[in-house]
Amino acid sequence: MKTRSFAQQPLVLALTAVLSMAVMAPVYAQQDYGNVGSTSMRAQRDKRKAELNKTEDKQDGQSAAAGAPLFPNATRAQPEAKASSKALKSLQDAQELYEKQDYAAVVAKAEEIATKPDANAYEKGFAYQLAGSASADQGNDAKAAEYFQKALDSNGLDNNSHYQVMSNLAAVQFGLQQYDPALKTLDRFLAETKSTDVKYQTMRGSILASMGRNAEAAQLYKDLLAQHPDDKKILMNAVASLQQADQYDQANALLGEAYKKGQLTEAREYKALYAGYLNSDKWKEAVPVIDAGVAKGLLPQDAELAKAYMIVAQKAYAADDVKTAEAMYAKAAPIAADGEAYLNLAKVYGFQGKKAEAKAAAQKALDKGVKDPAQASSLLK
Repeated sequence: MKTRSFAQQPLVLALTAVLSMAVMAPVYAQQDYGNVGSTSMRAQRDKRKAELNKTEDKQDGQSAAAGAPLFPNATRAQPEAKASSKALKSLQDAQELYEKQDYAAVVAKAEEIATKPDANAYEKGFAYQLAGSASADQGNDAKAAEYFQKALDSNGLDNNSHYQVMSNLAAVQFGLQQYDPALKTLDRFLAETKSTDVKYQTMRGSILASMGRNAEAAQLYKDLLAQHPDDKKILMNAVASLQQADQYDQANALLGEAYKKGQLTEAREYKALYAGYLNSDKWKEAVPVIDAGVAKGLLPQDAELAKAYMIVAQKAYAADDVKTAEAMYAKAAPIAADGEAYLNLAKVYGFQGKKAEAKAAAQKALDKGVKDPAQASSLLK
């Protein structure tokens, strides 16, 4: 094997360029609390309206069937939920204001209802729930959390509404980065409802990860993935948590298995896999993943892809696989942000005695711009 001179050594590329691609954000969106509960905020609004109509029907002597329980295993004894005839019209007025999106008026009306000396537990809970939703729609999450907590403390809502408010409170607290209260609220929700719904467990994993309890989050997602092997959101959350817990081999294994099963369909997923391989010195495994991503049109021909090619080339060159190093630098050079890939390609050509190719690459390096033009110029001689 030829001895490489200092001038022939390809430039070392910082691995942070790839590391930044490896860590992914949690899939669960903190601010999306309206979809955390079993129904959306729109559905909760419709339910509130139906509740008021149901109460009115009862007072008129008509029968009204209760809605299907959303949390059939809940341990809470459901209170007899109804508004007094005196308060019913005020609650309906508040609900109508909400439908008109007059949120400031909703909050004022709800406060008026809930603070009346003769307001019962249901009326307080309904009013504060409405005030919480209105505050959230105004973007005032701190007040939303305050009102949702008051709705819970009233303990007058039916189980469906009570636990939807509780899940909303946990999500708002999460969005406010109040991680300890959010986890406490969610754990209470899970303990009381006995819910096994994936979305609540996903939220719990996101809270744990945000608290820096990455190993716990990773284990939670791995357990969920074992139960739902085809759920890609769970998969990517498991990968992200494992990466954040510095368990890269396990993250790579999960992504690699998903890749073989054809589950990876997005650029970020391919980047996470090849970056994981590169960071674990498994550059040979990274190459087919990169090639497949390019072939499918998922990985654009840009500077980011060039960095990946250059790191593969660097690792191949260090492993005395000069042909692969040459091929990777050749792919990187035209799409790189500067001429460094051309300079490294010129060095690899020079090491192999390909003088004409080395000169051509060195000239392209100079044309495109390099940090050390003298190195490129020396290869033109």
